[in-house]
Amino acid sequence: MSPSSPARPNRAARRGPAATGEGSRPRRTGAGPATPRRSPGSRPDRPGSEPRAPASEPGAPGAGTALRLNKALSAAGLGSRRAVEDLVRAGRVSVDGEVVHDLGRRVDPAHDRVTVDGSRVVLDERRRYWLLNKPAGVISTAADPSGRPTVVGLVPDQPRVFPVGRLDRDTEGLLLLTNDGPLAYRLTHARYGVEKRYLAEVERLPAEAPARLRRGVELEDGLAKPIRVRVVAGAGRRRMVEVVLVEGRNREVRRLLEAVGAPVRRLVRTAVGPIRLTGLAPGEFRALRPDEIRSLYRATGL
Repeated sequence: MSPSSPARPNRAARRGPAATGEGSRPRRTGAGPATPRRSPGSRPDRPGSEPRAPASEPGAPGAGTALRLNKALSAAGLGSRRAVEDLVRAGRVSVDGEVVHDLGRRVDPAHDRVTVDGSRVVLDERRRYWLLNKPAGVISTAADPSGRPTVVGLVPDQPRVFPVGRLDRDTEGLLLLTNDGPLAYRLTHARYGVEKRYLAEVERLPAEAPARLRRGVELEDGLAKPIRVRVVAGAGRRRMVEVVLVEGRNREVRRLLEAVGAPVRRLVRTAVGPIRLTGLAPGEFRALRPDEIRSLYRATGL
């Protein structure tokens, strides 16, 4: 197993939904580019707290507008209206913790917590969830003072989204972008235990390196201990090593491997929780499916 060949981090022609042409925007519909600003929900309101969800915008879908429950669930990918009515009749749907049997029940997509079989369903149509295969050379921020390409520039600019955590400039692979502050907060904090999986190509791998990594390595900012480490492939001196973490310190995988004598030549993130990086070339993106969004909510306990 090995990551695909790295791509140049420009916006040259890409197949699928990504942008085409030097300096152009990704294919989208709607308003033009937004002025860069600090991403909403990217920081908690106070230390240890989760950020507030995006505020309602007048006239936005789901902004204080009550919808019939079957229509809202159908729009969220749960099936036809007739199919979701069967879910309600079977007692599998709850609103704010209360099982619903009334087929005429109306819900506010922006504020009501709706679950099916205990799994939360996101009804707010203003929420966006993008899965990007980040190329090397792209910065994981909303804007860069030096004018370098950013991950936000690779996805539609309306509504504004922000990256969930960061990959350093030279690291490639799976990056989620969203405007769902509470979900992003839980995905990036180690206490919620969401695993991040990396595949590293190393120049060499000392025989004792995997065992040292499993025991934990003291870095300049404290002890770092992967959840799992395994050698997955290799020929000659080079090896492919899979490293799984639940935290996300700056350049942590690179620093860990360098500390045990295995300098990294290339690093790709292949998974975040239940979401896997498949079917996207470097620089391409897609919207998460409703079932993938629900799986992230389950993984973070929301």
